[in-house]
Amino acid sequence: MKTRSSHSTGLLLGVSAYLIWGSFPLIINATKFANPFEVVVWRVVFGFLFAALVLTVIRGWGKIVELIRSPKKLRWLAVASVFIFINWETYVVAVATGNTIESSLGYFINPLITIVFAVVFLGERLRTPQWVALSIGFVAVAVLTFDYGRPPWIALVLAVSFAIYSLAKNKVGGKIQATQSFALESLLVMPIAIIQLLVVASSNHITLLDSPSNAVILVGFGIMTAVPLILFGAAASRVPLSTIGFIQYMTPVLQFLTAFFILREPMPAVRWVGFGLVWLSLVVLSFDAIRNKRKAIAVIEQG
Repeated sequence: MKTRSSHSTGLLLGVSAYLIWGSFPLIINATKFANPFEVVVWRVVFGFLFAALVLTVIRGWGKIVELIRSPKKLRWLAVASVFIFINWETYVVAVATGNTIESSLGYFINPLITIVFAVVFLGERLRTPQWVALSIGFVAVAVLTFDYGRPPWIALVLAVSFAIYSLAKNKVGGKIQATQSFALESLLVMPIAIIQLLVVASSNHITLLDSPSNAVILVGFGIMTAVPLILFGAAASRVPLSTIGFIQYMTPVLQFLTAFFILREPMPAVRWVGFGLVWLSLVVLSFDAIRNKRKAIAVIEQG
């Protein structure tokens, strides 16, 4: 009963995390009074301050000190920090400039990019369905390149930056809680954020102090960045990774639906074809993952 209760709690926490991530387009649209590059700065600053407060309450600074004293792990965390910053920046600017649909594409194709990385950097051998899914994905990118009149750079940058981030985090090894990881990653990119704020201030006025409502929205967005990561970390310790793998699609689905039905972004026929091919490749990947898991369970039971 306790295990079932823990699984249910984990599922609820995971769904909550992905729902918040899926709502980000609406939150970012609420910050349109500010330069998107300024929005990213406050996301880093207030996200870090919130995570620091949580770590102080739960007395979680010890692990961060331990990581700082490990040059190899700190190096990989620095790589992860830079690429998640690139991911954040690209996403916020994309949504602010009316490219939410293309940004959702980035998170749809992320599993395909991860497969490419597994082959290139980890030397993994793919199963036939994975090759099929990858091939469909390449065709989809070609179709979307034709539709946009350019490669879908926003989607590709989002997918590749997140894949590199995930690879770097994998290299860190060991167990590090989501709150600690988020705090350290935000701290490591803080100098970049400060330089970016100075650049923004040189050509635009800083909107944080324009009004209380502006401050509330920008501070709130920074906090909202940390909250789903904390929820996700709690969920990941309670439910299987395979379950997390399936519910992760909630975020790009919600982003896509928000962009199409609420933000009214255009979706020409050719673009539907491209997205349809991406979704088909994900279906192939999902069925292969389910079948492979069942085979693994059968082998264990027979053994």
